[in-house]
Amino acid sequence: MTTRSLLGAVVAVSILASPLWAQDHDHDDHDALLTPYTNTGSIAVPLTYIDRYADVPEASAGIPIDPDKGYAVLDLGAGAYFVTEGVYQVMFIYHEDGLILADAPPNIGPRLLAAAEEIAPGEPITHLIYSHAHVDHIGFASQIVSAFPDVEIVAHALTLDKLERAGDARRPLPAVTFDTEDDVFDLTVGGQTLALNYPGPNHQDGNIEIWHEDSATLMLIDVVFPGWMMWRRLALAEDIPGTFDTIRSINARYEFETLVAGHVGRPGTQADVELQIEFMTDLHNAAAAALGAVTPGETVDPEDFVNPWAVFDNYIDRVVIECVNELTPKWENRMAGFDVFIYDQCLAMEQSIRVDGPSL
Repeated sequence: MTTRSLLGAVVAVSILASPLWAQDHDHDDHDALLTPYTNTGSIAVPLTYIDRYADVPEASAGIPIDPDKGYAVLDLGAGAYFVTEGVYQVMFIYHEDGLILADAPPNIGPRLLAAAEEIAPGEPITHLIYSHAHVDHIGFASQIVSAFPDVEIVAHALTLDKLERAGDARRPLPAVTFDTEDDVFDLTVGGQTLALNYPGPNHQDGNIEIWHEDSATLMLIDVVFPGWMMWRRLALAEDIPGTFDTIRSINARYEFETLVAGHVGRPGTQADVELQIEFMTDLHNAAAAALGAVTPGETVDPEDFVNPWAVFDNYIDRVVIECVNELTPKWENRMAGFDVFIYDQCLAMEQSIRVDGPSL
């Protein structure tokens, strides 16, 4: 159903609002206000207390974290290193004059400095690359600058624009930027080269791919979540169709062995990318089918027909439930965190289809 036909359905339903349709409805009746939808499936609805969430599949588990250090380092070869504390991920590149650091999440915080010292004792961080502007990925940057005042910060021009507007001291402005007209920006330092590429709108405008060919390592943040359901609302993607395009292009453009994805406790693989493409395709198809199958206005109290927000809310709720029910049998045991955020994903997807259009 298109947005226009949906609006027409709501208008048609609203015409039914008249005293002839009125029913007694006591809004002080707490139980009546909490009546659940009848076809809600096995996955708990949002804002419901969950005793215990589903187990994390073994394939989604993170790498071991030394509790004394609070982080883990993986040597990816050719001077590339993967660092995580179990939730966030960064990449270091060791070169002749020190280290390049890609991202500085405050969640890892001072452990980044400890990891740098472990990888290259006594060597400075000479360059800090911002993958994008979000504070949860670069909010420790000011402390990196404090520790290494000569560090050079590199980012896309769109990231600079966002940071200038934000005026956040935690995220110092980059000194080196490249813009969307550049195909690839090569950062060459001390015998190491990183290719920085903006694939187009995706998670956030300016969110870049960071490619280290020598170690076959690709860093792309907040787009793929290896073995896991994406963070809520498709990881808060600014451009959902653009995110689809970016994910579908990754494996075709890079022959990577390791994906530094920004979140969860292990690096990713090309198989993780394929899994997420499969899930997002199923998500799109389930949301599109539900939008066409669910009729606006059904189950709405006739007294509420004069309130188009209420009619839409009821319609969207039932669309989301249909979407969740369709996806659950296939996916609930294939991705960690499916039960946590699947309602969010269906809600984001149905909205994107209605607003951005139905094409994948």
